[in-house]
Amino acid sequence: MENSVSPTVISRRRALTAAGGVLAGAALAAHAAPAFAAGSSDADAIVVGGGLAGLVATAELAAAGRKVLLLDQEPETNLGGQAFWSFGGLFLIDSDEQRLMGIKDSRELAWQDWLGAAGFDRGVGDPTGQDHWGRKWAEAYVDFAAGEKRSWLYGLGVRWFPIVGWAERGGGLADGHGNSVPRFHVTWGTGPAVVEPFEKRVRAAVADGKVAFRFRHRVDEIVRTGGVVTGVRGAVLEPSNAARGKASSRTVVGDFELRAPVVIVTSGGIGANHDLVRANWPARLGTPPKFMVTGVPAHVDGRMLGITEAAGGRIVNPDRMWHYTEGLRNYDPIWANHGIRILPGPSSMWFDATGRRFSAPDLPGYDTLHTLKSITDTGYDYSWFVTTQKIIAKEFALSGSEQNPDLTNKDIWMLLSRIWQTPEPIERFKKNGADFVVAPTLSELVTGMNKLTGDGLIDLADLKRQIDARDREIDNPYTKDVQVMGIRNALGYTGDSLSRTAPIHKILDPGAGPLIAVRLNILTRKTLGGLQTDLSGRVLDSTGTPVPGLYAAGEVAGFGGGGVHGYRSLEGTFLGGCLFSGRQAGRAAAAAI
Repeated sequence: MENSVSPTVISRRRALTAAGGVLAGAALAAHAAPAFAAGSSDADAIVVGGGLAGLVATAELAAAGRKVLLLDQEPETNLGGQAFWSFGGLFLIDSDEQRLMGIKDSRELAWQDWLGAAGFDRGVGDPTGQDHWGRKWAEAYVDFAAGEKRSWLYGLGVRWFPIVGWAERGGGLADGHGNSVPRFHVTWGTGPAVVEPFEKRVRAAVADGKVAFRFRHRVDEIVRTGGVVTGVRGAVLEPSNAARGKASSRTVVGDFELRAPVVIVTSGGIGANHDLVRANWPARLGTPPKFMVTGVPAHVDGRMLGITEAAGGRIVNPDRMWHYTEGLRNYDPIWANHGIRILPGPSSMWFDATGRRFSAPDLPGYDTLHTLKSITDTGYDYSWFVTTQKIIAKEFALSGSEQNPDLTNKDIWMLLSRIWQTPEPIERFKKNGADFVVAPTLSELVTGMNKLTGDGLIDLADLKRQIDARDREIDNPYTKDVQVMGIRNALGYTGDSLSRTAPIHKILDPGAGPLIAVRLNILTRKTLGGLQTDLSGRVLDSTGTPVPGLYAAGEVAGFGGGGVHGYRSLEGTFLGGCLFSGRQAGRAAAAAI
């Protein structure tokens, strides 16, 4: 049975998204003049949003000979959007890299994992159901990831680090949530290298006169004439030299109206709009945290969701979202309240704010949303890793292209240095980050933890009891401790033993120290619901009918269909969802014009 969406949530969404975008001045109208005209239109298509999905859609349109206007409210420095900042992880199935690592994967196993993670349950068989098109997109995406995805990207020059990562290991059952095998392929060059081939294609199309950029153009309305989308209206914002990721001015210096028979919305999600995140926060994830760190720049604000809804598009699954539980406050922030995620290996012990150890599946790298609910159930908005220097040296990685200079800059020597030393970005966070406590003894560690939070919730004797109990399980090659089982399982995979899992040891082993405690904050990131689209990327209305001329791709469309992931992600599927949905929408729109 399909779950209903609260009208109050949708109306709050509309009110919040509309608030930022209705003003437009009367000056500098010439600034909005199109670079080309086609009959009564300014272009064959308008793409709203210069992130990865927008670049892919624009590249496909231009390759088909269509003329495109690519609009974005941000300055040119932000071309590529959130994908630029990403770790560059891509979900591939039965890839060359997997086979090199001895991983046996298949389309059937991946589909089993996807269905176990997604839990589609909202009108799957009903063409107007919220999950109807999301499931269709999921099946198409799994086929893509098991088929031409790798060869397509390889042909564009994309390459991958040969060791495949094992993310979201799941809740414990074969047909439940999680990846049965490693599938997280880190792009050589991280996020910028995923963006690069599509940016190059678009810039070449600009040089050929097929594409024109319109930066600092904020869309406030999608125009419909006689029920058909005919273009967009909005405000021209004053020029900005803000660096990538930094907040830019919202001062209006003009207005514009641009005409085209096709509009593709690729504007991203809601992660920087905490009001909108909390308005759509589902009861199943507990009470929304009072404090969260932000994993995306301020312009990821969800405005275009409400604007597209006002043009007839249907928003589905707004309560589905993906927020990380291992967020750090960035000591050197790029955007406001900038958070960085730890991508953990399996060995750190995880405790709630009161010092109670989490049980399965709330283990590092296993089940993000289950752990999120476990944290919110405590009544606190943070938790703790208690770990050792030996563990963080091998197991800690940080999200973000800027936090991985070796991979991002394709520096093999720096990458190899991870073998004998803790990566410098990790050491800088350990030294400068507000969420780290380092101490030679457990007593001093607990004192530091209680001082950091000011809550005084951690009891030394109880914490020691739990760590001692875990450490006793290390004496034998078998155990009843599920986390220790998981560590040994990880060490059985060559990729983890080489690069992502420390040799198993006791937390209180003096030779593994110093001891380290890391306060973990909730970090906002991805929107899993969004505009419902068919497999061509056409935006559907409340009756399941395509809105003529209106398309959407990327995060604003739930990465396809208004929710290709269902309730949970298998990771490496966000960039891939932008690539696939952007390609589908671009190709379909080009054929339809």
